[in-house]
Amino acid sequence: MNPLPFHLVTLTQATWGEALACARGLGQDALPELRLDLFSQVDPGSLVEALGSRCLVTCRRRSEGGRWPDEDEAGRMAHLLRAVPAGPAWVDLEWDLAVPPELQAVRPRVGLLRSVHVASGVFDLDQRLRALPDGEAFKWVGWAGRLADSGRLRPILASARARGIALSAFLMGPKGLVSRAMQAAWGGAFTYAAPDDGPAAAPGQLPLATLRAWRCAHLRREDGLCGVIGDPVLHSRGPAFHNPRFQQASSHLVYLPLVCGEAEEAVEALAALDVLGLSITAPLKLALPQALGLEGPLNTLWRRTPGDAWQGANTDAEALGQSLSHLAPGPVLLLGGGGVGRTSREVLEAAGRSVLQVSRRMPSSPEVVAAFAPVGLVQATSLGMSPEDPVPFPDLLEAALPTARWAVEWIYKEDTAFGAWARHAGLELVSGAALFDAQAEAQSRRFIQGCGGAT
Repeated sequence: MNPLPFHLVTLTQATWGEALACARGLGQDALPELRLDLFSQVDPGSLVEALGSRCLVTCRRRSEGGRWPDEDEAGRMAHLLRAVPAGPAWVDLEWDLAVPPELQAVRPRVGLLRSVHVASGVFDLDQRLRALPDGEAFKWVGWAGRLADSGRLRPILASARARGIALSAFLMGPKGLVSRAMQAAWGGAFTYAAPDDGPAAAPGQLPLATLRAWRCAHLRREDGLCGVIGDPVLHSRGPAFHNPRFQQASSHLVYLPLVCGEAEEAVEALAALDVLGLSITAPLKLALPQALGLEGPLNTLWRRTPGDAWQGANTDAEALGQSLSHLAPGPVLLLGGGGVGRTSREVLEAAGRSVLQVSRRMPSSPEVVAAFAPVGLVQATSLGMSPEDPVPFPDLLEAALPTARWAVEWIYKEDTAFGAWARHAGLELVSGAALFDAQAEAQSRRFIQGCGGAT
């Protein structure tokens, strides 16, 4: 029996040729998971032979996210067993099923992984580990309804590791992503990844390249968790920005996206997951600091250990202040009334600039804007998060154009309509990407120095 590597990569490509090419290029730290239900028209034995027997073979029911009809259980099991004579390294068999004689006959040369997918709201991992079925490795999969749910896995995974049980236990869904990435740190023996050239097999599954870039296989129990919290955050550039800096500084930190849009849920998750550092984004920049007893808006929180008090900063304000020092003086038209708008106004006024702020709740007219004669424009609305978003307040921007010399865009997710408008108008543009880099650099310094002990 070959030991399981940490990464199990589900072959989800549209064609077998693409899947085979992917499997052959994985490397020794990753084992392909051959889902027979995804390639049901091909003889299972020939698939295993094409992979050189180096694979984990499974055949998933529709009720567990697969394609095999639940009502054809006999056909599913017969199809799975057709792969056994080819000698796959591992076979995945559901937790509660008896081991078929055909599979028992090839053990231990073929490893047996026992798996179970439980329904949303079910958490029976403790009970299942008290009565393990026959097998060499075990997988338990639930669903994350709240961000804190993954925290329930931590003590159980640690206990399983101490008992020598090769267990992977994680939660599906965007809010369960943290349980996949922190699997090794919490005591898990392996985790599942999506191929870099194929779709995820389940909600929350991360690409292999991402897990490798975050060094998830090498995380230890003492390593600290930081992340960007808000909703949406799965698009965030934060992990790609902060993780390389953490690794370069040998800071023993990892930075992940933490999907959560409610302050109460976020506070619960910070405790359950022992989070040490946070980048806060919409809609939590005001609500989360306030829930923790801090005055907002803040976009950065950090603490040395889970029991310490939180420290906070607004590196958005720092980044905007740095940018303003290089821009022409004069009055500013500020678009947006949320947390970013509030931060922008405070920075602008602290710099001695007069501000006309407009939003849906604070409307204005082209005549008022033209009389105000703004030199600068600051786009602090949420428009631009989606590619199809229009330019905000186009009539007011046209009224400002005769006197405007520069513009600031806060959104960094896309090349926004506002950014394109500002460039076409010949304005000096501070892009959202430039602001992001400046504020994120200030965050990284605080995380490295203040979370888990400086190195």
